[in-house]
Amino acid sequence: MAQGIDYISLQDIKKILFGGEKLKFSEEVSNRVKESYDFLEKFSKERIIYGINTGFGPMAQYRVSDEERIQLQYNIIRSHSTGAGDPLPDLYVKAAMIARIGTFIQGESGVHPDLVQLLTSFINNDIIPFIPEHGSVGASGDLVQLAHMALTLIGEGNVFYKGKLQTSAEVMAALNIKPFSVYVREGLSVTNGTSFMTGIGLVNLIYAQKLLKWAIYASVMVNEIASSYDDFMNEKLNKVRRQDGQQKIAKMMRDISASSSCLLKREDYLYNGNVTEKVFTHKVQPYYSLRCVPQILGPVLEVIENVERVLVNEVNSATDNPIVDVENKTVYHGGNFHGDYVSFEMDKLKIALTKMTMLMERQMNYLFHDRINGILPPFVNMGVLGLNYGLQASQFTATSTTAECQTLSNPMYVHSIPNNNDNQDVVSMGTNSALLAKRVVNNSYQVMAIHFMAIVQAVDCLKIKDNLSKETRAIYDEIRAIFPAFTEDTTKYEDIAHMEKYLKEKNF
Repeated sequence: MAQGIDYISLQDIKKILFGGEKLKFSEEVSNRVKESYDFLEKFSKERIIYGINTGFGPMAQYRVSDEERIQLQYNIIRSHSTGAGDPLPDLYVKAAMIARIGTFIQGESGVHPDLVQLLTSFINNDIIPFIPEHGSVGASGDLVQLAHMALTLIGEGNVFYKGKLQTSAEVMAALNIKPFSVYVREGLSVTNGTSFMTGIGLVNLIYAQKLLKWAIYASVMVNEIASSYDDFMNEKLNKVRRQDGQQKIAKMMRDISASSSCLLKREDYLYNGNVTEKVFTHKVQPYYSLRCVPQILGPVLEVIENVERVLVNEVNSATDNPIVDVENKTVYHGGNFHGDYVSFEMDKLKIALTKMTMLMERQMNYLFHDRINGILPPFVNMGVLGLNYGLQASQFTATSTTAECQTLSNPMYVHSIPNNNDNQDVVSMGTNSALLAKRVVNNSYQVMAIHFMAIVQAVDCLKIKDNLSKETRAIYDEIRAIFPAFTEDTTKYEDIAHMEKYLKEKNF
């Protein structure tokens, strides 16, 4: 990114959020931002433009005098800083700032270049505005949360810096950063857009992509433990169902399991003409939670792919109002701040991840239920049955957390409560949707952590670690390095937390 960018990709966002890279824009970006500002500064004189010389929302019919235009921009920032609840964690706020700057670099907002530079400084210096979670209905954008962001840019409000909550003014003074001064419409432009819900969505997406990879690895390992026949992931079988996601999942499972000696070939056991059994001790077909993984995770993959497409588009879109058209020398009034795109994708994401989590919980139940699997002790208990309990109680946590995901998966997209004197008469609730998806993501990691604890314990119960594929053996070894095999009963809450951290931080 040293040369500067003019389009923000998901890979750029990952590098900034997780790789410590700095944000730098190309000269072309700087030029189009300046050109947009210069045009609006001239065009707004002697013309009535919403939010420049009119009030906001239902008060747009009231004209604001030229002498009060600058004060108007400060008023929207201060009056709308009304959020409530816990502050959004740093990672999500940083992603939201990236999304906000993504709007401005389109050169369609008429903001002063200093605003882009200041936001870039906040991002690159890890200055994180204090932004409460609650306050947005997601329809005139994330007005409340983005007002909290804007408040810090003008040297007011609070920020987190080096792990400490401080006033924005003192942090900016310490770093010799000058607070932003309004020029034309920057107060409205910062607060008006979908960047907060988009920022949360981006982090949700990145974690969801990793969760899906873990679900594929877990599914391969559970089938290895069960010594499943491998034709459920066969290329031809999955190809005859014309669904791209299913075929991709099946291929990933084939690639991961290619070197495994745990999986069985149907032709070696059932198609060789020598079968004499009347009752088969080994299941002819495994349970759906093992056999139908490509069909279940295929739609999840396709949802995640579409979420990425929508969110990256949103980051690189002008989502405020009005829109400044330098080319045609005019200003358009519309509703690009409406968050339906993000709201709908976050609902779909949480539904998809909940189904994936349900699959993991069912696989876990297979491992724990000795009368179902027929090969493992209850709850993969390597101690004395009756005296020791293995992972019995850990299943309670996984089951209750999965149940919460199911309830949280009710959609926000279809919830709309008119407000703002009915000016906002149909709203997206996009930020609520993104926040609920965030909880589902975190819940899913908790369930996944317990599932992998069960998987490696099952591998040791059967003493099959040397028969695993090269890829799954590597995962087994990494997990055992932080979660050793156990026979005696011990507390597991710290192990679950360590596993969750490992799953989130693992680089595939």
